[in-house]
Order: sequence, then C-alpha cells, then structure tokens
Amino acid sequence: MSASIPEDEPVLFAERGSSWWPVLWGPLFALAGIVLEALTGPVHWPAWLLVGGGLGGGALVWVSARRRVYLVRLTTGTLTQGREPLPVDDIAAVTDVGTPAGARILGGGWTVPRRTTSIPLRLTDGSVVLAWARDDDGLREALRRLVEPGPS
Repeated sequence: MSASIPEDEPVLFAERGSSWWPVLWGPLFALAGIVLEALTGPVHWPAWLLVGGGLGGGALVWVSARRRVYLVRLTTGTLTQGREPLPVDDIAAVTDVGTPAGARILGGGWTVPRRTTSIPLRLTDGSVVLAWARDDDGLREALRRLVEPGPS
C-alpha cells in the first residue's frame, strides 16, 4: 500500500476489499471434479491439478488486487480509500454536504465501487470529493466524530 499507517494511530474504521475465501473456489471445483471422476472411472490427476491451481492462482491475483484497490481505512490522521490517502486535517465537513456533478471520487475510480455508497466530503479548500464504503453510516459517523467534534 502506498500510504503507510503509523503504528501509534488507532484504526477507527476499516473495510477490507475482499476476504481470502474466493481463492478456494478453484481448488474446490477441482476436488469436486476428482470425486465425480473417481465415481465414474479413472481420475485425470494432472488435468485436475492444473485446473485447481490455475483457477486458485487467478483468484489469488484477483483477491489481492481487490484488497488493495477497495481498502477503506480511517485512522485519527488519515482516510485511506483504495491506494489514495487523504489527511483528515484536509476534511472540513461531513454532514450537510451536497454532491455536485463531477465530484472527484477518492481512490481514483470513475465511479464508486459496486456495493458501496458514496459519502460527500467538503475539503478545506472548498472542493467536494466522494468517499465510499459498504458501511457508509459507520464511516460517516466515524468521520463526523473526528472532523466535527461536538455533542454526540
């Protein structure tokens, strides 16, 4: 990850981009094929090992990329969206921020990732950017507590 999080900063909110379990899809598919072949005749071991390894390896690349690109992490000093860090000091407002057309999406994508909800943030320079998370209420509340301190 391009932004390193200092060890002394507590993580206030985090979402992984993906879990590791999809890596097992390919090997489990190959195992099912081996079992079915064993019930009906000889097992073609090299082919099934190649299928399981190929699908598992492809999923490994996919999962590791998702874990970097769709990472959401908020510490007391930094909001990280994908591979883009944003200092919390640069965020001026979280509540009552409208979403203007063409607002930049944090993390570098053209749109917010699928199954996530955008959270408009007003920066100290007056511009509005879109943060995103699957648990948008959780991230919004954690950001609000950091940026807009006051009665809860």
